[in-house]
Amino acid sequence: MEMRLELVPVPVSDVERAKAFYVDQVGFTLDHDHTVNESLRFIQLTPPGSACSVTFGDGIGTDMTPGTVKGLQLVVPDVQGAHDELEANGVAVSAVEDLPWGRFVYFNDPDGNSWALQEIPARGEP
Repeated sequence: MEMRLELVPVPVSDVERAKAFYVDQVGFTLDHDHTVNESLRFIQLTPPGSACSVTFGDGIGTDMTPGTVKGLQLVVPDVQGAHDELEANGVAVSAVEDLPWGRFVYFNDPDGNSWALQEIPARGEP
């Protein structure tokens, strides 16, 4: 049986602030921003190159508290380049951390949901 992760809900307290952060500062693509009715607004964003998207909005139906999603991870080809781009876009990003299984930087969205960017070492490298 094939299964693909397609959509991950991210709880936010301010939909417009979160949309601006993810699109303008982090560089996610805005796939959908639809107001279905006065109690339902659906926003879907996709990280560049990803097959999986995130969603938030009004009335999405998640019971999660804003800021409680921790450890979402994206893989990038150049973590230093990603670090520098995020920093230039005003994102508070950690220094690059070198670990045996990759190089990492970390950041939080305005609500405190946390993200890691990983550069995976080439095969055969320690």
